[in-house]
Amino acid sequence: MRTIDFSPLYRSVVGFDRLANLLETAAADAATGYPPYNIERTDENAYRIDIAVAGFRPEELNVEVKENLLTVTGRKAANDETRRYLHRGLAERNFERRFQLADYVVVTDANLADGLLSISLKRELPEALKPRTVQITTGQAQLIEGEKAA
Repeated sequence: MRTIDFSPLYRSVVGFDRLANLLETAAADAATGYPPYNIERTDENAYRIDIAVAGFRPEELNVEVKENLLTVTGRKAANDETRRYLHRGLAERNFERRFQLADYVVVTDANLADGLLSISLKRELPEALKPRTVQITTGQAQLIEGEKAA
């Protein structure tokens, strides 16, 4: 596995340390690869993250958003059954997957079906940031009382 050293980036940028942290976190998350996921754009301002969580029940999953960071965790309950596997290919290990969200992106829904956890996201810009059209008026200059028109 190859690791990337971001320390030169920290030395040469001022005020962009958050960006360097994001790059570092993304590189670390990509190294694990578990559980696999898709990110889909479903509309101009809507997204969906599908995470493969086969074998997990809804009570073993947690979806949390805090300060633009979406964290999905899976904690398997202790399996006290004594099973003898000839082959064990299904991963039933605990995980934590993090997604950095852009400003004004909110989680609208989370749904578990067919081994996929689907998380719906939507960008909701505040009214003050939305583009608006300014009405253009036309008209003649108004005369002030006591002045004569030329």
